[in-house]
Amino acid sequence: MHLETDGLDANLIDMSIDLIPASLEQDIDVIARRYRKAGGMGIQVLNLVGGHAENLRERLPDPVKDHLEEATLKALKVASAAATRSREIVADQSTWFNTATTTAMGAAGGAGGLPTALAELPVTTTVLLRAIQGIAAEYGFDPSESKIQAECLQVFAAAGPLAADDGADMGFLSARITLSGTTVQSIIARIAPRLSAALGQKLAAQAVPIIGAVAGAATNYAYTSYYQEMAHVHFGLMRAGSRHGVHRDQLVLRLSDAVKSL
Repeated sequence: MHLETDGLDANLIDMSIDLIPASLEQDIDVIARRYRKAGGMGIQVLNLVGGHAENLRERLPDPVKDHLEEATLKALKVASAAATRSREIVADQSTWFNTATTTAMGAAGGAGGLPTALAELPVTTTVLLRAIQGIAAEYGFDPSESKIQAECLQVFAAAGPLAADDGADMGFLSARITLSGTTVQSIIARIAPRLSAALGQKLAAQAVPIIGAVAGAATNYAYTSYYQEMAHVHFGLMRAGSRHGVHRDQLVLRLSDAVKSL
């Protein structure tokens, strides 16, 4: 079909086309592809370290396993405070920069074995949370707001890149966050057990003898890429809900169907 421009500037026409909002189906399709992409992040790590995600955590010494949730809780508290403060000093970085930074830290942590991998945990968690806050800003949300800070933390409730996920584990996306009577610290306490399970797999992969540095770099690359993609999923759904006036639970159901159909 030929479009009569009646002398209108072609650049203005292109701009008007860009301003046409995407349909809900288009938004869901883009988000579903990101979700599927995130789900494949850990395959290379598992191939590298040998074994299955389910038994990785069992490789950790008992004292580490017993205190992993406590270490995760501390890492989240440090990350929450540091990531938010750093926004006043350092601008948001690109996805590539965040991934490269944590990959290098993972190599250093893995080279020294389990002790250095544990010491690196709060730093990596801070970089990850800061990256998630930057992605929230990309979607038009203000990371300085308490509610958005809580939504950023909620991304850590995802299953993790080494977990088997067929698209059924989307509970973290539909969780309602209200700050009436709830503090960010209580949200941290709620998601720490879930994140500690994912981080236990991460530490076990980094602690593989001989290839510790390689495994550490590969693991941090997978984790950083995964949580950044999940942040796009999380805040993409939030923006779609606002844009199209659809409840979050309905969006998650649509997303689940879209992921299964890919």
